[in-house]
Amino acid sequence: MAKKKTQRQISRPQLGDNVEILSAGEVLETPITRTLESNYMPYAMSVIVSRALPEIDGFKPAHRKLLYTMYQMGLLKGARTKSANIVGSTMHLNPHGDAAIYETMVRMGRGNESLLVPYVDSKGNFGKAYSRDMAYAASRYTEAKLEPVCAELFGDIDKDTVDFVPNYDATTTEPTLLPVTFPTILANNTLGIAVGMASNICSFNLAELCATTIALIKDPNHDILSTMPAPDFVGGGSILYNEEEMKKIVETGRGSVRVRAVWRYEKEGNMIEITQIPPTTTVEAIMDKIAEHVKSGRVKEISDMRDETDLHGLKLTLDLKRGQDPDKLMAKLLRITPLEDPFSCNFNVLISGQPKVMGVRQILEEWTAFRTECVRRRTYFDLAGKEKRLHLLRSLEAILLDIDKAIRIVRETDEDAEVVPNLMIGFGIDQVQAEYVAEIKLRHLNREYILKRTTEISELENEIQRLRGILESPAKIRRIIVSELEAVAKKYGQPRRSLILYDLPQEDGEEQESAMPDYPVTVFFTKEGYFKKITPQSLRMSGEQKLKEGDEVRYQQETRNDAHLLFFTNRQQVYKCRAGDFEDGKASQLGDYIPARLGMEEGEMPIFLAITTEYSGHMLFFYQTGKCARIPMEGYATKTNRRKLLNAYSGKDPLAQICYLPQDTELAVRTSAGRLLLVHSTQISEKQTKTTAGVAVVTLKKNQTITDVRPADQLELANPHRYRVRTLPAAGALLRSEDLVEQTSLGE
Repeated sequence: MAKKKTQRQISRPQLGDNVEILSAGEVLETPITRTLESNYMPYAMSVIVSRALPEIDGFKPAHRKLLYTMYQMGLLKGARTKSANIVGSTMHLNPHGDAAIYETMVRMGRGNESLLVPYVDSKGNFGKAYSRDMAYAASRYTEAKLEPVCAELFGDIDKDTVDFVPNYDATTTEPTLLPVTFPTILANNTLGIAVGMASNICSFNLAELCATTIALIKDPNHDILSTMPAPDFVGGGSILYNEEEMKKIVETGRGSVRVRAVWRYEKEGNMIEITQIPPTTTVEAIMDKIAEHVKSGRVKEISDMRDETDLHGLKLTLDLKRGQDPDKLMAKLLRITPLEDPFSCNFNVLISGQPKVMGVRQILEEWTAFRTECVRRRTYFDLAGKEKRLHLLRSLEAILLDIDKAIRIVRETDEDAEVVPNLMIGFGIDQVQAEYVAEIKLRHLNREYILKRTTEISELENEIQRLRGILESPAKIRRIIVSELEAVAKKYGQPRRSLILYDLPQEDGEEQESAMPDYPVTVFFTKEGYFKKITPQSLRMSGEQKLKEGDEVRYQQETRNDAHLLFFTNRQQVYKCRAGDFEDGKASQLGDYIPARLGMEEGEMPIFLAITTEYSGHMLFFYQTGKCARIPMEGYATKTNRRKLLNAYSGKDPLAQICYLPQDTELAVRTSAGRLLLVHSTQISEKQTKTTAGVAVVTLKKNQTITDVRPADQLELANPHRYRVRTLPAAGALLRSEDLVEQTSLGE
C-alpha cells in the first residue's frame, strides 16, 4: 500500500529551556487511505452537500442565504438598496467573501438574463449571460430588491413550515429550505460541479410546469410531455424536438436538448441578423468560430460581421457577399459553429442530504411530498395559534357571567402573587387563562369589550374544525397545493420563449457539406501522423517536401477538396473529416498533426488514410495470422455528421496491412517465408460486420507472418501465373530469382 510520510509536530521549547526533545525529526508512516478519509472525504462531502448541488426547493446554500437575507432586510416590498449593502448583510450567513456573494446575486438578477424566472429586481449594469465581455458593474454602483415572485418563496416561512439551523457563528438562524409554492427546481437553469459528480438542470416554462405538477397530483400516471413538451430557455432559441430524448429526460433525468439560434434575413441590406442563441454559448464564442472558418476559407460567403447588441437585446449581424444564399449559409453555420448546440441534462438533486439523479416525474413527486409537509406544518402552526386564542377567550366567557366578582377578587387580594391563584379558584380557570384575565386593562372590564371578544369563539371553533379536517385529509392538502399552483401560474406565467420545431426533415450530412468549395488538391500523409493539402499551383512552385526528422511520406494522392478522409488508428477507431476542413498548405510546412487536430486519445496514432467521395469499394484488413477482413466501404458512411466511429476493425489479431480498394483488383501478398501469392479481392468473402476476424487467406507455419500487401499491377513478374491461387487459404509460391529484383521494395 502506498504510504504518505508526515512529520510529527513537536512543541517548541521556550527560550532558555534546557530540555532534550525526544523523537525529534522522527518520520511517521501514515497510510494514504487514512489521509484521504480524514482530509479529502470531508472536503468532498462538504462540496457535494453544502455548496454545489441544489436541493428540492431549487436552491444551493449560497442562493438561499442571499435571498433570505434580502427578505430579512425588507426588500420584498421596500425600495431598492445598494448591492453592497446586501452583500455585506449576507456575510452574516455566508462568509465566503463579497465577490462570490455578489456574483451569485448578479446571476439571479433580471438584468443578467440568466434565469427564466429571476428572483432579484436589478437596477444598473448586471452584465449579460450571453456575453463574456459584457461584465457587470461593481456592487457599489448597482441596486437591487426582491422580485414579486419571491413572495412565493417566503410566504409561510414564519409559520414553522421549514427547519431553521444556527449560522456559522451561532449568532442567528437560517432556513434549511425555503417553503416554495411552485417547483422552482425545474423553473430555472442550475449548473453545479461537485467532487466526482455534477448537476445540470434545464428550465421549463412556469405555466407549463405548474400545469404538469397539478396533473401529476391528480393522476400519477399523467403523460408529462402532453403538458410540458420541452424545456424553455430565457434566451429563447429553437428547440429541435426529439421525442425519444425528451422521454429519456422525463424518466431518467439524463439526455440532451438541441437548441438552434433564431435568425432572419434582411433583403434590403443583404445581411443575416441573429437575435437568439443557445444557452450554452456566447456571442463572442460564435464570432470567434465564424472568424476561424472565414480565415481558413471554409466560409467564403460572409464579407463582414458585427455585434450590434444594445438595450433592445442581442443582435449579431452577418453581411453577405452578393449572390449568396442565406439559407445555405445558415445551414452550414448551424453545423460548424455553436449556433446550434446541445444542452446536456443531468438532474442531480440533493434529497434529504443524499445526491440522486432523478427524472422530471420523480423530481415533481419529491417536490409534492416536500410541499405537502410544508402545508401540513403550516396548518399545525395555525391550529395551535387558534386553539391558544380560543383557550384564552374561554376565560373571558367565564368572566362575562360575573364581572363584579372578578373585580372584587382582584381588589380584595392582599398580595400581588395571589391574584392569579384567586382568579383560578374563583372562576375555575387554569393559570394561563388567569394570567390573561389579570393583564386586562381596567378600561376593558366592560360588557361591550368582553362580548366583542367572546363573539370570536364560534368563528374560532369553526376555523379549528376546518384546520383539523385539513390535517386529517390528504385530499384537502392536495387541493390546497393545486390552488396555490394555479394562482402562481395565473399571476407569474409567461408565454414560451423557446420555439419547438417538430417533424424536422432528416439532415443528410452529404448534402449539407456539398457547399464546400471543390477544386483539385494533392494530399500527403506521413508515417509520423502529419497531413498536408496542397493545390496544384502551389505544388508546381514548391520544392522538396518539408518533413520532421526521421519522417517519410506514407501516402500521396491527387483528389478533390470536398473528398472524405478516413483516418484509421491503432485503437481500432476511424476519424472522419473532409479535405476542405484543412487549410491549403505548402511544401515548406510540416502540415497538421492529425492526433492533435482530430482530438485523438492519448497514445492513439493514425496508421492508414482512405480517401473517398462516394463510399464505394471495400476496405481490406490483413492480419499477421494470415486472415483478411473484406468490409464494404459504405459501412463507414453515416447519415449524421459523426466524426468518430468506434470498432472500425477487429483488434483480436495483430494488423499486417490495411488496403482501400475503390474497385476490385488483384493483390500481391508476401510472407516472411519469402513466398508470394496473387489473390483477387473477390476471392475474399465480404463481411458486413466491421469487427469480423475475417477469413483465412494465407496458410502460414509457426512464427510466419504477412509482411506486405499491394496491388499486383504495381509489380513486374516474369511469370505471374506461378503465384496465382484458385482456392483460399493458400501458401503461395517461393519467389524466383528473376522476380526478387522487382521485389526489393516490398515490405518495410
